[in-house]
Amino acid sequence: MTDRPSWAPQGIDLTVPSVSRIYDYFLGGSHNFEVDREAARVALQALPGIPKIGQANRAVMRRAVRFAVDLGITQFLDIGSGIPTFGNVHEVAHAASPGSRVVYVDNDPVAVAHSRAVLEDNEGATIARADLRDPRSVLDDAETRRMLDFDRPVALMLIAVVHFLPDEDRPAEIIATLRDALAPGSIVVITHATDESGPKAAGQQGVQQAYQRTATPLIMRSTAELQPFFNGFEIVEPGIVPLPFWRPDTPPGDDDDPAVHHGLAGVGLKA
Repeated sequence: MTDRPSWAPQGIDLTVPSVSRIYDYFLGGSHNFEVDREAARVALQALPGIPKIGQANRAVMRRAVRFAVDLGITQFLDIGSGIPTFGNVHEVAHAASPGSRVVYVDNDPVAVAHSRAVLEDNEGATIARADLRDPRSVLDDAETRRMLDFDRPVALMLIAVVHFLPDEDRPAEIIATLRDALAPGSIVVITHATDESGPKAAGQQGVQQAYQRTATPLIMRSTAELQPFFNGFEIVEPGIVPLPFWRPDTPPGDDDDPAVHHGLAGVGLKA
């Protein structure tokens, strides 16, 4: 029998790994179970650089938040936000623009419970339990409506989440539903796993096999396959590029872990 930690909400199946808790483990967090750590170790055996990919995703997120604030955007909708760790959207946004308002969205009860605890006294950020696969549930959630004014620009953050939507879930249509709710001047930020670049073959397959243990297997897509996700947006420079190349604070170095090229990043602006 698996022991249930005191912080774990009732009703969670401790025998099935969760992508948000696996990601928490990769980022050095403690809100994960042994089943998550086991899946993570399998993925790490196949591709030891995975934690670097997670860090590169977070770095893009932080740069994109600052980019949004530079555009005058002070509202953020972060879907698939996972378990809060240092340097989350609200921390970056509030540092850049103290009046910013942030809604995190996740369907993992551990992520939601921990987010509520972290944000309990924060008037500028909240968490909604909803599922990206049902975009209306995100847009119509009481917390989303309370916090965000959709008549004003919003930064829609889809960081390392769309690659958990298979084609049969119609991810482009899901994003289009969210896009249609956004005011002109809004942006969408997408990071996504890819097999176009980075270490090849065995490593990629091993990571995908590890995520097959979860309820949301990992889907690799190419730059061309990401283009439809930006329909209705103008993709800003430098386009859809590997994570280290999206508006880096310093030029990428030759000593960067090649695994970080397994992620793509792009930002689109709604006219």
